[in-house]
Formats: sequence, C-alpha cells, structure tokens
Amino acid sequence: MSEQTLYERVGGGEAIEKVVDYFYEELVLKDPTVNKFFEHTDMAKQKRHQSKFISYALGGPNQYSGNSMAKAHEGMNLQPEHFDAIASHLHDALAHFGVSGKDIDEALTRVSALRDDILYK
Repeated sequence: MSEQTLYERVGGGEAIEKVVDYFYEELVLKDPTVNKFFEHTDMAKQKRHQSKFISYALGGPNQYSGNSMAKAHEGMNLQPEHFDAIASHLHDALAHFGVSGKDIDEALTRVSALRDDILYK
C-alpha cells in the first residue's frame, strides 16, 4: 500500500476548497496587513486559482496552469511581513479544519520554498 500524499492526508480537493474559502473570508480579507492586495480582485476566480495551486503544491492532481509565482506577484512589491502573514493565515486555516501539525508544517515548508519567487517583485 502506497503512502498517502499530503494532498490526500489534508482531505483532497473538497477539503482544500473549504480551507481556501476560510483562509480568504475569515483571515486574509480581514487582515489590514494584506487585504489591500485583494481590493480589486475577483475573489471567486482567486479562490479557484488558489485551490488548484494548493492542491498541486500538496501533491494532488497536476491542474495548476497559472503564471509562475514571480510573474503572478510582479509589481506587488510584497515584503517579508506580507508573506509571513499569508503563511500564518494558511497555517490557521489548515488547523481550523483539523489538519495535523506535522502536515501543516510540511505544507508550510512547501509554500516557504516559493518565498524568493514572491518577495520584492
């Protein structure tokens, strides 16, 4: 029997969609540190895009076909405090849905690997 992927341990696509909804609606959009970056964003599209990206990043189906992280964040001049706030919100959203601490740490390690592609663009 093969070991489950992080994507499967988190609960798959449906669970990730719930995490992403909570992540944006209850955390990111209420945080003045980062909510300004989403003022003119089509949030339904953003959530779909983010769900696909997180699914792919956690070992799920290869369905992410968006821009590279550097291209997607171009012109935003994101700083470490912005990245850290988003990472903290992702942690809290995953924890809210009962994801284990070990799996949250693994997910955040994967996201942190993208830090240099996102900051200062």
